[in-house]
Order: sequence, then C-alpha cells, then structure tokens
Amino acid sequence: MKFNLLNIDQKSKARAGSLYTDHGEIQTPIFMPVGTLASIKGVHQRELHNDIKPDIILANTYHLYLRPKIDIIHKAGGIHKFMNWNKPILTDSGGYQVYSLSGKRKISEEGVQFKSHIDGSYHFFTPENVIEIQRKIGADIIMAFDECTPYPCDYNYAKKSMNLTHRWLERSIKKNNKIGFAYKYNQFLFPIVQGSIYKDLRIQSAEFIASKNLFGNAIGGLSVGEPSEEMYAMTETVCSVLPESKPRYLMGVGTPINLLENISLGVDMFDCVLPTRNGRNGMLFTSEGTINIKNKKWEKDFSPIDEESYTFVDKDYSKAYLRHLFNVNEILGKQIASIHNLGFYLYLIREARRKIISGDFSSWKESMIRKMNNRL
Repeated sequence: MKFNLLNIDQKSKARAGSLYTDHGEIQTPIFMPVGTLASIKGVHQRELHNDIKPDIILANTYHLYLRPKIDIIHKAGGIHKFMNWNKPILTDSGGYQVYSLSGKRKISEEGVQFKSHIDGSYHFFTPENVIEIQRKIGADIIMAFDECTPYPCDYNYAKKSMNLTHRWLERSIKKNNKIGFAYKYNQFLFPIVQGSIYKDLRIQSAEFIASKNLFGNAIGGLSVGEPSEEMYAMTETVCSVLPESKPRYLMGVGTPINLLENISLGVDMFDCVLPTRNGRNGMLFTSEGTINIKNKKWEKDFSPIDEESYTFVDKDYSKAYLRHLFNVNEILGKQIASIHNLGFYLYLIREARRKIISGDFSSWKESMIRKMNNRL
C-alpha cells in the first residue's frame, strides 16, 4: 500500500491524497459507506458502482462473523467475490460492537467474551483471532482489536483501557506478521488510537500507535456521545502527533459538518451509518440544508429532491413523490433517500478534495457549514 499526499490547505490542515491498494486507488479525503453485513442497506451494488461511486466501503467483522459466518465468505473466495464488489473494502475489528454490547460481554486481558445479539450463544474475540477472521473475510484494510470506551468515562478507566488496547495491538501485529494472506492480494493493518477525551492519554496513545509504523492509523472512541467540540479537540490533538505521511482514519464520524470540520484538522478517511440510517427515517442532507421529507410542506412540492444532482434519484424524483412514498410506507422511499444521502456525502467529500487541491477549501468549508446548519 502506498499513500501520496498531493496538497495541504494553507489555511487549515486539510489534506488531499491518494491511497493505493491492490483493489484500486482511494482518493482522500474519502467517506466509506457502511456495508455492515456485506450490503449497503437498501442500495444495489449496481447503484454503488454507477451512481454513488465510492472508492472504498466498510464491512463489519463482528456481524459477518455471526452471519453468514466466516467459512462461507472464505469458500466464496473472500468478501469481494461474495458481495460482487471489486473496489477496496475495510473491515473494523469488532471493538465498537463489543462496546455496544456492554451488558452482554466480559473483558479480560486475553480478549472479550460476548453473547450474540442473535441467539444468545457465547463467543470469544482475541487480538489474534480477530486478525485471522479479517484475513478470511479478505478486506484490503483491517483493524487491530481495541476496546472502545464510553462517554463519559472515568480517567483511570480510560487509561487502563488504553493500555489494554496497546497490549492487544502488540499481539495483533505479532499475529499479523506470522500468518499469510488468505487471497492473492495484500491486506494492511491499521492500529487505533484511544484515550477517551483526555488530552494526555490521546497524545500518549497516538505516540504509541505511531511508533509501530504501520500502513495507516485510526482514531477510535469518538462520536460516542461527547459534544462535537470535544471530538474536534481530540482529533486535533491526535493529528498533531500522527505522522503526516500516513493516512488518518476517524472511525464512525459523522454528520456533514463533522466531516468538514475534521477534514480541516487533518483527517483523511471517514465512515458512518448516518446517511443511510437517517435516509431510511426520512431525513435528507441537501446542498441547501437538511430536509425532513415527511413534513406536510413537501406534499405539493414537485421540484427535484435536490437542485444539485448527485445521483439519478435527484433528477428522477420530486420531493412530493418521495414524501408520498414515506407516507404510505413504501420501501422504495427508503431506497431513494439512502441513495440520495450517500450521493450527497460523496459529493461533499469529493468537492472538499477539489477545494483542497485548488487552495479554496477554508472559505468553501465555512460557506457549506452555514448551509448545512439550515433546517428547510
């Protein structure tokens, strides 16, 4: 894997670059649509390829481990063949899902015992078997197993958890170096910075992570309920420590405004379920602000979903028609809204990249944030 930085914005720390994998180039900054179970909810791979066109998508280790089970994906020839997607894929480690199962898991030095949310069966994740699982899934970028702390989090617990994540990382690296690739392409391991909202812990963790000299670095444990200002402060702290020559991935973030603010702090990669989850509930992100398409005000509005066109749905369907679909609980409405939102997110991230390269990012960002704050 190779990462080339093309430009850094002079008025911020925003970066434009290119990340190269065996499944293709990833132009950064990039937003990764979330395909938890090897599927972006409500979106065909055809629409991903032809309209939304992300350079990379994300899948979930915990969920794929439970269903359809790793051996099935392995027998299919890896996740790319299983889901018919020939571009890069990143898998998270399952650490966040373990965090979300707080009442159904037990953390120890060895790993995490957890209870399946599906059938109540017990399973055990370790840094080593999470590497083995991700190898068989076959993602281009895989994540080291970590513990994601909640918010708020006691300082002593955050420190203890961070140190555990560091020890798990050393075991992950050792296992990663020992076993071969499951398929005929390279897979690259990213470590994860933790430390909750404590600046000294974040610095310590970022320094430890950077010392491992892996192919890229991730920032975890944010977007878990803390105020946006805390997120930005921790991101800025971590980015000041992580090496400039490696891609930086902020996990699980976020709203369009979150993306723009964190890009300006030096982040290169993002993922979040927000565009599809909010879309399924009738919230649309548009070029002029946020729309609740269920509101009666759109009942007789026959203008396009968005005056700007990101995918075919923006010009093919009106606000009135989409509101009607939601009003009668027609599944097509959820699909259209999901495709639109993903198209908008990818437009936003690509436009940010263009502005960074042209030198106009900071003024453009402020203008877009003002629009994104509008409730239409």
